[in-house]
Amino acid sequence: MFNLAKKQTLYVEKLVEFGAYLVPAELKDKKVPAANEHVLLPKKQVPAGAKRGDEIEVFLYLDSADRLIATTTLPKLSLGEVGRLTVKDVTKIGAFLDWGLEKDLLLPFKEQTKKAEVGDELLVAIYLDKSGRICSTMNVYPYLSTTDMYKKNDRVTGTVYQTSDNFGVFVAIDDKYQGLIPKREVYGKCEIGSRIEARVINVREDGKIDLSIREKSHVQAEADSQKILELIKSYDGVLPFTEKASPEVITRETGMSKNEFKKAVGHLYKNRLIEISSDGKIKLI
Repeated sequence: MFNLAKKQTLYVEKLVEFGAYLVPAELKDKKVPAANEHVLLPKKQVPAGAKRGDEIEVFLYLDSADRLIATTTLPKLSLGEVGRLTVKDVTKIGAFLDWGLEKDLLLPFKEQTKKAEVGDELLVAIYLDKSGRICSTMNVYPYLSTTDMYKKNDRVTGTVYQTSDNFGVFVAIDDKYQGLIPKREVYGKCEIGSRIEARVINVREDGKIDLSIREKSHVQAEADSQKILELIKSYDGVLPFTEKASPEVITRETGMSKNEFKKAVGHLYKNRLIEISSDGKIKLI
């Protein structure tokens, strides 16, 4: 049988002026395969000296007329795989991605989790749509796997592929494995498509991994304090809001939660780097 959008080994059934017809192993000894039992490998890709019965590793896809065709050029991704591809064009039906073949790969609008623009490098998975066309999707969750190769406090890199107000930020670790930055660990901007470095804080029994983009508390406290100190300096030595500001204002201005902000301010105050006036103003000493 033929496996669309996958690499497979086929056999030369016959050579013709414009290429070679290939068949799967179960048909290689059949004398006259039916039209739908063989696939064309264009002449320019037929190995020199090829003869009937030779095996050739190919990739099967659909040409511009949606006909099954073989190529010896292997694309960057195959069916079910996840990886990063670059947007070459955007049309009225979606974006088209460079995946290494003559025919670019469609990313339909409905499969975009953020608007695709020419030049973007997007994390996508390959699937077949209801009509059997090869397409890509930015909804990669079903195509990611779990792993036991990481342990608590390991450092990892990954790509943000989804955000949720209820759960947090979903990350494809190494662009392969399921990771989550829980809502309580999210701070700053984590936009879809951004690359992040994170720390493993928990490996669940099902193999899914919880992450944090913050350091261990004592290390993070020092980093947060330095960030607040630089922020105060940028406002000529007086912060334009106090510890009583709303959590939304504090997060917008500092990228920290209100509790983290208060810890950082306390650290600076303890080390006599700032003073807090009677009306709550935070100033450099």
